Amino acid sequence: MRIELLHIEDCPNTAKALEQVEAALAALGREDVSVHMRHIKSPADTVGTGFAGSPTITANGSDIFPDGAPSSDLACRIYPTPAGHTGVPTVDQVIKALTNHGL
Repeated sequence: MRIELLHIEDCPNTAKALEQVEAALAALGREDVSVHMRHIKSPADTVGTGFAGSPTITANGSDIFPDGAPSSDLACRIYPTPAGHTGVPTVDQVIKALTNHGL
């Protein structure tokens, strides 16, 4: 499985999203799976990526949180979490989403 973190330049949530995904992979016992960082520099870079704002987490090219609307806008993304809307999903949400995508 290929996990990618799609992000725009200077996204304030990129580092935290990477931490959350790596923590989820560790909790699933899958430290063998690497997180590939993909810098989205222009609207053209979003074509075929599943990008729905920064950061977007994909598994084999599909957004693991499919409620995000695909977008070519180089903008931040908001995730609904149990504590309210924030710039990154919780570790538990990432674990569930990765499990739902066959990890």
